[in-house]
Amino acid sequence: MSEQNILEYKCPACGGTVSFDSHTQMMKCPYCESEFDVEALKKHDADLNAEPKEDMKWDTDAGAEWRESDGDVVVFNCTSCGGEIIGEKTTAATFCPYCGANVIVKGALSGSLKPDLVIPFKLDKQAAKQAYSAHLKGKTLLPKLFKSEATIDSVKGIYVPFWLYDCTADADVRFKATRTTSWSDSRNNYVKTDTYSVRRAGRVGFCGVPEDGSVKMDDAMMESIEPFDYSQAVDFQTAYLAGFFADKYDVTSADCAPRANERIKNSTVELLASTVTGYASCTPEAVNIATSNATVRYALLPVWTLTVKYKGEDHFFAMNGQTGKLIGNLPVSRGKFWAFFTGIAAGVTALGSVIVTLVLK
Repeated sequence: MSEQNILEYKCPACGGTVSFDSHTQMMKCPYCESEFDVEALKKHDADLNAEPKEDMKWDTDAGAEWRESDGDVVVFNCTSCGGEIIGEKTTAATFCPYCGANVIVKGALSGSLKPDLVIPFKLDKQAAKQAYSAHLKGKTLLPKLFKSEATIDSVKGIYVPFWLYDCTADADVRFKATRTTSWSDSRNNYVKTDTYSVRRAGRVGFCGVPEDGSVKMDDAMMESIEPFDYSQAVDFQTAYLAGFFADKYDVTSADCAPRANERIKNSTVELLASTVTGYASCTPEAVNIATSNATVRYALLPVWTLTVKYKGEDHFFAMNGQTGKLIGNLPVSRGKFWAFFTGIAAGVTALGSVIVTLVLK
């Protein structure tokens, strides 16, 4: 990948690489602490694109380039230090491993791949670390690896690609509803069940039904950290990505559509079912939903992630970078479990001895 596809925002004051500060919602230089309005970087972005680029080529056949058969690996150069950065085809923003510069891959965010909107991070890395640490409190059987400072510090902020589905759903649903009556006499108990066919029809509007467009992100976990507040979404600008990782989608909106349709269907049926009252049970038997005014938007949403590999398995944690809602799966240390169990057993045995002694006396 050529350097023309790499973008880094430089501080006009000292030349350092600036990043987006979630507290001030401004671009901030970590070196001289200068702050800049995000909108002001629109012109800066245009100026960078207009600058002439160096064209220094070597005519040599030494070495070889990455090929499609080598996998989804992409190699490009840092414009700050010239270091070689290895990423994936879906990488849209990352860091240089040599100088630490924030790197944005412009080619991954252009044309049909350019997001329509972005929700900026509201919570910084320190907040994510504190939330993760709080999530671990009281879990005495957790392996030490999960509580180590190195593990906690490896949490990273990623702008995850999402498809947002907007539509109007016209629904016609037939429910099977029941009422039960019970009575008894001197000999038997009786239960009578009356069955009814109940029909409900209505129109429901949906705005921003989210489905993540990344193969690497677990769909169930991404749904678990919802909702996001779309009122805080802004038109996409690459400046918001500075200081964070970002991926472009590798699952198309067409491939994600069945999941979105299922969520829209379930929500519509649930809403109509809530209007069926006075019955002991209510079960949908026939569902007919037609959508109109259907549009799809491409968005980048803020997520703090942490992956811990333990005994050959990946344990994944995710936190909503806007609201702080966190989800994760934790293992139990087998050694700690048996030590804990043995301790309980010993305590019970000792208590039993005391009780026996008291009884004998």
